[in-house]
Amino acid sequence: MSTQGGTNETRSALFRTKTVEQSIRDTEEPGQRLRKSLSALDLTVFGVGVIIGTGIFVLTGQVAKENAGPATALAFVVSGIVCALAALCYAEFASTVPVAGSAYTFSYASLGELPAWIIGWDLILELALGAAVVAVGWSGYIQSFLSNAGWNMPAVLTGTHDGRFGFDVLACALILVLTGILVVGIKLSSMVTNVIVAVKIVVVLLVIVVGAFLITGSNYHPFVPPTQHPSGLKGFDAPLIQLMAGFTPGNFGVFGIFSAAAIVFFAFIGFDIVATAAEETLRPQRDVPRGILASLFICTLLYVAVSVVVTGMQKYTRLSVDAPLSDAFKATGHPFWSGVISFGAAVGLTSVCMILLLGQSRVFFAMSRDGLLPKAFSQIHPRFGTPYRTTILLGVVVAVVAGLTSISELANLVNIGTLAAFVVVAVGVIILRRTRPDLPRAFRTPLVPWVPVASVAASLWLMLNLTAETWLRFAIWMAAGFVIYFLYGIRHSRAGRGLPPAPEAPPRP
Repeated sequence: MSTQGGTNETRSALFRTKTVEQSIRDTEEPGQRLRKSLSALDLTVFGVGVIIGTGIFVLTGQVAKENAGPATALAFVVSGIVCALAALCYAEFASTVPVAGSAYTFSYASLGELPAWIIGWDLILELALGAAVVAVGWSGYIQSFLSNAGWNMPAVLTGTHDGRFGFDVLACALILVLTGILVVGIKLSSMVTNVIVAVKIVVVLLVIVVGAFLITGSNYHPFVPPTQHPSGLKGFDAPLIQLMAGFTPGNFGVFGIFSAAAIVFFAFIGFDIVATAAEETLRPQRDVPRGILASLFICTLLYVAVSVVVTGMQKYTRLSVDAPLSDAFKATGHPFWSGVISFGAAVGLTSVCMILLLGQSRVFFAMSRDGLLPKAFSQIHPRFGTPYRTTILLGVVVAVVAGLTSISELANLVNIGTLAAFVVVAVGVIILRRTRPDLPRAFRTPLVPWVPVASVAASLWLMLNLTAETWLRFAIWMAAGFVIYFLYGIRHSRAGRGLPPAPEAPPRP
């Protein structure tokens, strides 16, 4: 009986939930109160700033050349629909639980503490590694600019390449500068992001307008190229679905559009970052759903337009994989516009990196405030109103990773982490609708449970198309998370210690 009782107690501890009301009260606890200063426009800019980056400047050419041809535009539409399903679920949760932490906070309120820990640990990996990868990409663009100007950096200062050790000084410096901006304040971060995003949008619109006059109609033929069946990959390099079912995905043709969609889906990653800033938003119940959906809609339109233009400017078989937009303008005899696009890409990656750093610090802060990580990391700076200890710690770690490691092969970990978060949020919407139908919801996901179920199915399908190696690395990271939780988190959890609710602060004027 005692063994059974202990098992039941452990199970109860693992799946104890934190009420929505308690989560909201915690945001007013003295010393842990984030400053509210963001509007719907700020959130939309944040979303656009993090979504438009590597995807529009790199993936467009890759999937057109290798997967879908001119039908890449349709692949972006498919991916936009899949992301919209997840965005609708995020919008409901963010308007119901306007607290820092995004999917971590949502799952704590609906699924329980252990699932919340798992998704929080997952998000830390996704956002930290994503910021490091983007910083390395930004460094590559800057090195290219310097090379064109006749100055080449010493190889030892450009990172580890081809087995040679080096330290990427530019990537490290970018992370440290952005970390400083985030420490000073969320509003300053928003102002910097506004300027960067404005430049990036102008560059993208120039690509669309100028490129439209350089389109050759014959480049669109055939719009959906004939299906090709490449030889299947083997071992850990093969997609998990191929190892499970012996199914080898094809390129081009109708199915090639969906294969391309599985790749360009990752160009949309970032709209969920908007939800991590809910606690710092003036009117989160109204503005967070608007920011999430508006940024996703704007970016989908821009992605489709750019893919139509670039596949019309140059035959898809001749597109560059590394820099398709700028190289397409070079191929048509317009090197000036090629330089403008490269500048826009470098500027765009800066905003992506900043917002990824913002998101991971807020998730870490929320987990610390709940006691699952050391309490010291949930302290707010008395002047700037930001979680400065968390921001500095993670910023330094990411800066070192970006400087020392060539981690392009780890980029898929960002993708699997995001998709896992999508699944949790969609399931959480269904559960919270049943367990707490009384909660005020400023935004309600339509057609529940069908929309969340469709979101789960789409996310799982894309996860199965990732390589077995990605799944193995993800499993190792999650195993480390389980060790930390059972050694520290479960013992120090506020919910587990039965602490009284955080004192309610007087209403702000």
